[in-house]
Amino acid sequence: MKTPRLPSIGEIVIVLLLFLAVVVSFALIFELPIQLALFISWFIVIALGIRLGYKYDFLQKAITKGIGNGLEAILILLAVGALIGTWISGGIVPSLIYYGLEFINPTFFLLATLVICSITSVATGTSWGTVGTAGIAMMAIGEGMGMPLPLVAGAVISGAYFGDKLSPLSDSTILSASMAKVDVIAHVRAMLYLDIPAYIVTSILFTIAGFMYGGNNFDSERVEFLKSSLHDVFQINVWMLIPMVVVIVLLALKKPSLPSIAVGSLLGVIWGVLFQDLSVSSAFNTAYSGFSIESDITFITELLNRGGIESMVGSIIVIIFGLGFGGLLEELGVLKVLLSKFEQFLTNAGNVTTATIFTGLLGNIFGCAMYVSLILTPKIMQDSYDRLKINRLVLARNSEVGGTLTSGMVPWTDNGIFLATILGVSTFAYLPFMWLSFVSIIIAIIYGYTGKFIWYTTDENKNVS
Repeated sequence: MKTPRLPSIGEIVIVLLLFLAVVVSFALIFELPIQLALFISWFIVIALGIRLGYKYDFLQKAITKGIGNGLEAILILLAVGALIGTWISGGIVPSLIYYGLEFINPTFFLLATLVICSITSVATGTSWGTVGTAGIAMMAIGEGMGMPLPLVAGAVISGAYFGDKLSPLSDSTILSASMAKVDVIAHVRAMLYLDIPAYIVTSILFTIAGFMYGGNNFDSERVEFLKSSLHDVFQINVWMLIPMVVVIVLLALKKPSLPSIAVGSLLGVIWGVLFQDLSVSSAFNTAYSGFSIESDITFITELLNRGGIESMVGSIIVIIFGLGFGGLLEELGVLKVLLSKFEQFLTNAGNVTTATIFTGLLGNIFGCAMYVSLILTPKIMQDSYDRLKINRLVLARNSEVGGTLTSGMVPWTDNGIFLATILGVSTFAYLPFMWLSFVSIIIAIIYGYTGKFIWYTTDENKNVS
């Protein structure tokens, strides 16, 4: 067996083009599951690895190592699936929808969606949990008010991502800080310099959109019909919101995410038995199979027939294949070789910032999972920051912008599939309305080229936050 070598740029381009050809053709031409395309893509990279001189055992270990890096995300996703199912069957999500229809002004609905999802995400530290609970409720309220659903999805995602990036409880926040070797709280403080102005601009945009769409299609009779329809199926009252409060408090007290979400799921089961007249077995089954109801009202069947561990299988398979694919790319040095071709241009903070964000996007496109991007980007870019004596806090911040905020833009990533499935809106439909992501990217690049909030350090303390 020959000594392993790094891939050439030509070999990398061929492999990545083959990957894109397989993924795009499966998704758009043959309409086959994206999971199958990702599985086939493993063997494209494995073939490259063997050509480079690696043994198959090494390549298989690279796959399992990559998957191991994201197991926590898989466990949390399973818990979120159970939470969604039991919170719908227990009346928690329907109550949120009901009170939202009753109290939220249509003109300010999009701004309210952004704020509510932001608060939920900051308090819980999970964008997936936010989208799967408050996000579903806001989508239902938006449909009831006649709002364009892709626009509502954009507000939900913007709010969920804002909190996910700022919460010290968030796994993506912790991962970005740890990979850049900085303190989590210091990383959150550094993010504020970017996120606060981005959030203000995003809030203004959704407020303007609310004035444009809020009164056009609002039908008060339809809203009353939807509220009465919810009342016919579920028992609605403020006590239904207790499980949500409990989970938010647990996560705000920095209790571990998995058991906290599991407690919320158990409360959903109890609420289903106590208040929604479900049998114990039926209530527990919604944690696995999700909530199911037959209704002539499209609003109820489309927005509430969802949830359960079973519904997360597709997203979990994407995460597994994506993490394995990313593990192969990392071990073979694919992205590092690509970046080395542009090293001569990485001579200032602006170019380094742009390259970091682009690397994060590439990590999502070719790694198929946010975790792949957040793991690979700091590893690949850290030497450039150290060479320019830019503080690692800037590396962590830019890695979050490139990794977290672009993950939902790619249809075959874990985030892309999860968001499209849960919100019922395709990736390309909500993509133009991911305004927080676009604004944050623009501001980060402006900071890079103007030197605003770009901190420098000495060689002796370059890793100290």
